[in-house]
Amino acid sequence: MKAQPHIPALHDATQLSPVARFKRKDDPHWHWLENRDDPEVESFLEQANAESTACFAPLEPLVETLYAGHLARRELAVDGLRTPLDHHTYWSETAHDADYPIWWRHPNHDASQRECVLDVQARAQHHDFMEVADMAIAPDENWLAWTEDTNGDENFDLFLRVLPDGEPRRLLTDIGPELCCAEDNRSLLFTRYDDTQRPDSVWRLDIESGKSACLFRETDAEFWVGLGKTRSRAWLVLESASKDTSECHLIPAATPDTPPRCVRERVKGVEYGLEHRPGHFYILHNQDAPHFRLDIAAESTPGDWTPLLDHQEHLTLEGVDAFAWGLVITERDHREAQVHLSVVTLDTQTPIKRRLPLPEAPCSLILGDTPDFDTRRLRLHEESFILPPRWIEHDLDTDERRLLKAQPVHGDLAPEQLVCRRLWAEAHDGERIPVSVVARGDLIEQGPLPTLLYGYGAYGEVLDPWFSVARLELLSRGVAFAVAHVRGGGDRGEPWYLAGKLAHKENSFRDFLTARHALVANGVADAHRIAAYGASAGGLLVGASLNLEPDAFCAAVLDVPFVDVLRTMENPDLPLTTAEYSEWGNPNEPEAKRRIRDYSPLDNLVAQPYPTLFLQGSWHDSRVPYWEPAKLYARLTEIVSQLPAAERRPAGGRPILLRTDMAAGHGGASGRFKAWHDNARQDAFLLWALGLADNELPADRAD
Repeated sequence: MKAQPHIPALHDATQLSPVARFKRKDDPHWHWLENRDDPEVESFLEQANAESTACFAPLEPLVETLYAGHLARRELAVDGLRTPLDHHTYWSETAHDADYPIWWRHPNHDASQRECVLDVQARAQHHDFMEVADMAIAPDENWLAWTEDTNGDENFDLFLRVLPDGEPRRLLTDIGPELCCAEDNRSLLFTRYDDTQRPDSVWRLDIESGKSACLFRETDAEFWVGLGKTRSRAWLVLESASKDTSECHLIPAATPDTPPRCVRERVKGVEYGLEHRPGHFYILHNQDAPHFRLDIAAESTPGDWTPLLDHQEHLTLEGVDAFAWGLVITERDHREAQVHLSVVTLDTQTPIKRRLPLPEAPCSLILGDTPDFDTRRLRLHEESFILPPRWIEHDLDTDERRLLKAQPVHGDLAPEQLVCRRLWAEAHDGERIPVSVVARGDLIEQGPLPTLLYGYGAYGEVLDPWFSVARLELLSRGVAFAVAHVRGGGDRGEPWYLAGKLAHKENSFRDFLTARHALVANGVADAHRIAAYGASAGGLLVGASLNLEPDAFCAAVLDVPFVDVLRTMENPDLPLTTAEYSEWGNPNEPEAKRRIRDYSPLDNLVAQPYPTLFLQGSWHDSRVPYWEPAKLYARLTEIVSQLPAAERRPAGGRPILLRTDMAAGHGGASGRFKAWHDNARQDAFLLWALGLADNELPADRAD
C-alpha cells in the first residue's frame, strides 16, 4: 500500500475540535442541530468546514490536478441535441467557460434565423445557486414558461417570457417544479405544496388574466400529485400517487377548464399509468400482475380495461410511450438485470412486438426526447460504463441507425481501454446479486485493485450503467469502480424492489456487503483497499453496512446521507416523511418502529473503530436535512475519540470529516464547474484513503 499523506490529528486534541467545543451535555444525540435559527448551528457547521479544509490542505495539489484532468478530458463547449416542434427547432448551448446553458431556437426551415429563448447563464449571475426545473412552450410557441429555484430548497418561482423578445416576468412564487401547457395557448398547469413541501394540488393559471384556480387537491398525506400531457396532445393527466398506489385524472387538453375525470379510483397497492392514441388509452398497471401488464380501454370508457400484453414472470414492464403507429414498451429482464425497448405495432390483426437492439450488455437504453406523435424515427439514448453517452435515430421502416450526437472524450485514457464485467454474488439467502465492475483493461488481470464500491438500493430506482468523465481520473490511477445492484433498487424488476423494502430492508445492507466480499473472492478488489460511496438513501445503505461490518471498508463517502431514519420518520412535519411510510414503514406501528430502529445508522452506532469518513451535507437540502450528516459527524467523532489510541489512530489516521455546502440543496452545487471541483475533492479523499495519493506525476506536467 502506498503511504498516505499526513492529515492533521482530529481526535487527539479534542479541545480544538468543533465537536468538543459545541457539545451540550444535556443533548448527547445532538438534536439541537435541528434548530436552524440557533446561530450556533451555523457556527458549528462553519467550524467543521474549516476543520475539513485544514485536513484537506495536504491534498489540495491533488484536488487541483484531478480537477484539471477532468476539464482536459471533457468537451467544455456543449451543444444540445436539436429537437423540432411544430414551428421551431430548439436546442441548448453551453459555452466552454459557462456553468449554465443558453436555450435557442430557429424556424424549422431556416436555421439562420436563430433567437435566444432563455439565457440561464445570465440569470444565474447574481445567485450562488440556480436550477431551472421545468420548461413549457405554448402550443403556438409564442411564449415560454419555466420554474426556477435560486436557493436549493426546491421552492420554485414561475417565470414567463413572450417570445421572441419579451422580458421575463415572475408570475408566481413558492410553487412546485412541474409545468404543463394546455392546448388553448393560454392555460398553464402547475403544482403547489402543503406545509410539509408535499405537492398536494394542481392549479391552472390563465396567463392572460393572471388568475389561477385549483383543479385537484390531494388530502391523503402519503400521496403526491404530478401532471403531464399525452404525446397525442389530446389529454392532460393529473396523477396522485404514493410509493405503492396511484390514481389518474383526465382533462381534455383543448378545454382545460373541464373538471378532472377519474380514470379508476385508487386501490391500495395498485399502481397504474396511461398513454393515449386516438380512440384508446393504454394502461400499464399491476392489478393481479405484480410485474405489471398492459391493458387497453376505449377513450370513452377509460376505466374499463381489457388485456393487451400479458403479465410475464421474467419481465417487469416499466413504461409505455404511445405513437400514431403503436407503442414503445420499456421492459426489464429479471434474469439479466437489463433494460430493453420493444416496439409494438398496432392497428393490425394482432399486435406485432419486436425488441430494438442493444449496443452492448449491460447498458442503459432509453427513449430520448421524441415529441412528434407521428414520427417513425425514434431517438434513443445509449450509454454504458465504457460507452460514452450517444443519441441514435432508429428508423422503424428500414431499421437504419443514424448517430445524431456522441459525447467526446479526450485525454490519455480512451473508453476502448476500459473493460466492464458483471459478477453474480451469492447472498445470504441464496439470491444472485449483480455486481458491475469497470477498470482499465491492462490492470484487471494483474491482481486485486483498490476499489470504489457504489450503492443505492431504494424506491425501486435502477443503477443502469452510466459513463462518467470524472470517473476516468480514478480509473486512470488504477482504481476499479464497482456497483452493487442490491435489492430495494429496481435492477432486476419489481420483485427486486419489493425484496428490499419494508420488512425486507435488511436485504439491501447484506447484499451490499455480499457484493464487497464477492469482489475480493473474484480477485478484483484488494480486501484492504475498498472504499464505499452512497448518496441520499444510498447513504443509509452504506451507513447501515458500516455499522454491520466497519472493517469491510477502508473509507466511505456519504453524500447528503439519510442516516437519522427513525427520528425523521417519526416527524410527519418534515418533507417526505408521510410519503415514505410505504417505503420504510410507519413508526406509529410498533413492529415498523422496531425494524427501522434496528437499522437506522444513527441509532446503531457502537464503540468500535470506523473507517475514515467524508460526510457531505447541504444547508438548503429539504430532502435530507443538513443535520443528518452533521449529527453523524458529531457522534462518530465522539465515539472515535473515546477509543484506545491504538484503535483510534492506526497508520495514516482515520479522520471523520464533514463538509456542508451552505449555498446548495439536495443535489449539491448547481453550477457545473463547482460541482466538478467538489467531485475532485471527493476523489482526492478516496485516492488518499486507497493509498494512491502519492502516485502522482508532478503537478506541472504538460501532457
